[in-house]
Parts: sequence; C-alpha cells; structure tokens
Amino acid sequence: MLFQIILFICIGIFAGTITGLIPGIHINLVGVGIVAISSSILYSLNQTYLIVFITSMAITHTFLDFIPSVFLGCPDTDTELSILPGHELLKQGHGYQAILLTAYGSIAAIFILLLISFPSVFLLSKTYNTIQKFIPYFLILVVVFLILLEKRKFPAIVVLALTGLLGWSVLNLGNLNQPLFPLLTGLFGSSTLIMSIKNKTKIPEQVIEKPKTNILKPLFGAMIASPLCSLLPGLGSGQAAIIGQMISVSKENKKGFLILLGATNTLVMGFSFISLYAISKTRTGAALAIQELSPEISTPTMILIIAVTLITGIIAFYLTVFLAEYFSTKIQKINYTKISIATLILLLVMVFLVSNLLGILILIISTFTGLYCINLSIRRTNMMGCLLIPTIIFYLF
Repeated sequence: MLFQIILFICIGIFAGTITGLIPGIHINLVGVGIVAISSSILYSLNQTYLIVFITSMAITHTFLDFIPSVFLGCPDTDTELSILPGHELLKQGHGYQAILLTAYGSIAAIFILLLISFPSVFLLSKTYNTIQKFIPYFLILVVVFLILLEKRKFPAIVVLALTGLLGWSVLNLGNLNQPLFPLLTGLFGSSTLIMSIKNKTKIPEQVIEKPKTNILKPLFGAMIASPLCSLLPGLGSGQAAIIGQMISVSKENKKGFLILLGATNTLVMGFSFISLYAISKTRTGAALAIQELSPEISTPTMILIIAVTLITGIIAFYLTVFLAEYFSTKIQKINYTKISIATLILLLVMVFLVSNLLGILILIISTFTGLYCINLSIRRTNMMGCLLIPTIIFYLF
C-alpha cells in the first residue's frame, strides 16, 4: 500500500504542475473529472489512492500557479492579486525573487498547517456557527478599510461599486460554467497584458538571487485571515490576502505581500481539508471532490491527508524553485510583446473552451473594467469588490 501511495503522490504532483502552469486548467475541473469517472473507469481503484492524488495535486497547484501570474500576467482564480507586485518585480529583473517569495509563503504555510491542524479541528467545531453570523459585517469593515487606505477615496468607491456590480451580475448567471475564470482573468490578467503591449514593456535580464525580507509579519497576517476565509462560502485566497495585508503588510511592501499571497493560497487549501473533517463543509473544489469520494472522513484518512500535504509541499517547493530559475533564464530572450499577444489569444481560447461565448463577453467587459480601474491610479486590490460585494449581498439578503 505504501508503494501505491507514493505513486499517487507523484502522479498528483505531476498533475498539479500541469494545472498550475497552464492558465484555465484548474484543479476544480480535474477534481470534478476524477469524481465523474471514479464510479466507472476507476471503480475498482481504492478511493484512498484517489484522495491522495487529489490532495497532492491541489497542494502542488498552490505552489506552481504563481508562475504564469508573474511571468505571463495570467492569473488563476486564486493568484490574481499577485500580478501587479509580481509583474513590477519582473520588470525590474527580479521575477525569480517574486516566485521564490510566494514559494516561501507556501512552504511556511505547510508547516503551519502541520502544527495547528488538529487544534483547529477542536476550535472549528466549537466556534463555526458563531463566526458565520458576523461574516457580512466583517466584510463590510474590510470594504471600509480598503476605502480608508486610499488617498483618492472617491475613485476607490467607484471601483469597488463598479466591480461589485459586475461580480454580482456574473455570479448570478446560472448557465455559465466557471464564472470566476473570465471575470478575474479580465480584471487582473488581460487588462495587465494590454497595458504591457501598449507600453511596449521590455523584460530585462533576470537576476537569479534569493530575496531578503521579513517573512514573519506576512505569515502572521496569513495565519489569522486564512482560517476564516477557508471556512465560509464566497471567501477565498483573494479575500484572505486583503484581510491579511490589513493586519500585517504595508501597501508599499511588495515582497511581503507576495509572501502573504503564497501563504494564504496554500493555507486556504489546507484549511479546506481541515474544515471538511471537522464540520463536513467544503470550501474548495479539491475538498468537494474528496467529500464525493468519501462522505465521512475518518481520523486515519485525515492523518494521511496531512502527511501527503507535508510530503507534497516539500517536493513542490523545490520544483517551484527549479522552474522559477528556468523561466527566469528564458523570459528575457523572448519578445515580451509577442508573449503578451500570444497569451491573450491563449486566454481567449481557454475562456471559450471553459465558459463558451458568454464567457468571452464577460472577459471583454471585465477587461475594459480592469483598464478603467488601472487608469484611475489606485490599488488594484479594490477590484476584489467583484467578490466582496456579492458575498456581502448574499449574507445580508
């Protein structure tokens, strides 16, 4: 059995690398596919091995999915906020550092999960119902803080309201598959790519050196925000990053923010497994896939998930470092304008394949919205109103 577990960890790492590096191929889609064929093609396979595969794939994905965000400006639905600081470092010749910073956050999150996973089970079972009642009011405070942090407050209000209306409209389209993909791709991805094409951005030679920054403050913010966001519907890594930034990272600290993003991305995924075990609630596609395979998660299975998370996290960290160095040595040799155009075409194709023509329409609208918000010269975290406002409306009404 040990050999099979190791084999499925390796297969999961490979699958997570593919989903992480290719925009639009999300672990949620793969998880749904695994569940769909588990009752037919994979019916004779021990479900424990499938759980190991999904866990390993999901954790690997949280490490690798920052690479296309930083180097290509192609966000996943969990990495959209990394584009701006990551892209700025890339243009300064520090793209390698940008990826390493997210990897530092992610690997630290793995050990944080290891330390607090089972104490969290006890706390979740005792506090979940109480916390849930205060969520909309907490999110309203987050929106207020976002506005107060801006020197130009009226444009910030406009962006939050505009993206909130757009997000609410898109998320209420019942016949659209993966609505967040075209929405967030337009707001944070294609808008950045178009600006790069317009400004004829040239990528300098990348410096391969390790970053120097304080890792403890960003991790503190991630550790406070991620459990809350992983427990509740409508909240994810983006909202956790915003809350974590308010707690521990100044808006000028790009490196600290990237560490925070890496940590929240992995912590939210890890805590989704913990909440599945503690309160039978799923907050990610990977956790939902595991629940479909095994509605009741036993203690030995949870211990196995934690062990797989630790092993996978260590391997995924070194894999991320290797690929970051590889891409850093290649990116300067390629015309970045051509890369941006090719990436835009790829995004159009992926959105069409995932969300059809309606997704293309949403991509176009959200791209123009993103360009408008960029030209207002305020922090792009305000565009997370596309998720914050609909979530507040959902809880209040």
